[in-house]
Amino acid sequence: MEPTADPWLFTITVPGKLAVRKIHGRNGPFNVGHLVTPIGKFAVKDAMLEQYPEGKYDGEFVISYIDVKAYPSGGGFRLENRATLDSMALSGIDKLSRAEARAISNQEVDPLDEELGIQPAMPATAPPPEPAPVQASKDPLIDTTPFGVETPSAAVAASDGPDSDDAALFGLLWPLEESVKLDSTIDRRTLRAQIARLSQLGYALDFKSQLWSVGADQQAA
Repeated sequence: MEPTADPWLFTITVPGKLAVRKIHGRNGPFNVGHLVTPIGKFAVKDAMLEQYPEGKYDGEFVISYIDVKAYPSGGGFRLENRATLDSMALSGIDKLSRAEARAISNQEVDPLDEELGIQPAMPATAPPPEPAPVQASKDPLIDTTPFGVETPSAAVAASDGPDSDDAALFGLLWPLEESVKLDSTIDRRTLRAQIARLSQLGYALDFKSQLWSVGADQQAA
């Protein structure tokens, strides 16, 4: 007998509204989303959301997987319908209303902890610690580069010069051009460090093109 196809696994493109909220947790700030579409309402925890400023976005969303997820909440467990996005094309942004912000609990589990199988150990409202910098080892026999980050600028990284940390962090993207497109498939901790560093260097995200550029307007409608 042939195996039955998984009814939750498919690819479909739907219009919708995506509310993205920034929450401060023990690993620092992280983004979660609620997606409203003609086929239902879904939680979205994809790494691609890490780049986007808080707000409500109009667009088209390519959903590749839907499942029901349970996670700790308020001493018990909460079930949510979760959608995994293959990609999205955004066309506009508005500020979240109070009701929309309240709909996304500030007790959400950080997706990074979820991926690592770590149970929440402290309230999400606690002051976030400073994220640990991503550094390359100076010992050529020890590779501490995060998984998924290639570092062709090894000579720069090993030089211990002012650009060495950035070269190790950005890998193939280094040296940075005026416009940069991040790879959301790398590990989430490194992606967050890249986003934070780009902001420090004066880059901003154009959410329509999904490019980080010097002087770009994040809130362009």
